Amino acid sequence: MINEHKEHFFKENEDMNYIIREIKESEYPLLEEFLYEAIFVPEGIEPPPKSIVKTPELQVYINSFGTQKHDRALIAEINNKAAGAVWVRIMNDYEHIDDKTPSFAISLYKEYRGLGIGIGTEMMRKMLCVLKGCGYEKASLAVQKANYAVRMYQKVGFEIFGENEEEYIMVNHLH
Repeated sequence: MINEHKEHFFKENEDMNYIIREIKESEYPLLEEFLYEAIFVPEGIEPPPKSIVKTPELQVYINSFGTQKHDRALIAEINNKAAGAVWVRIMNDYEHIDDKTPSFAISLYKEYRGLGIGIGTEMMRKMLCVLKGCGYEKASLAVQKANYAVRMYQKVGFEIFGENEEEYIMVNHLH
């Protein structure tokens, strides 16, 4: 999958060490859990049932992952446990720009969010490097305007490409 980019990323932190590595085929089922965790739930709103990931709109992110040429995924691992994932594929989703641009999905389990150690940012940077190394010109994502992650996406080079009432479509030009 990411053959020429198999190096691990190891981040030292006084509180926690983590690595970011290519996902293993045996871990593909974890993407369903991470997809659910990626759903932005505003403060004070009840989270949707976990079954929401079975809807066609969300299955496009994970169905038969690893079977398409453009499927790529990285895992953030802490103490030999998956803590987060970032994955891309070219799919006809909301953030679909064209048939050459992979769409991002990223998620961290709640207990690893907001710790100030940058796991999400480093997962994004690592995947952007992988995509650039594989010859992609750009990548896209969709994010709700109220999501705190908008700032992180801008920090790693995503720009607002389009929007509707609730979401931004963002693009990162990989040059």
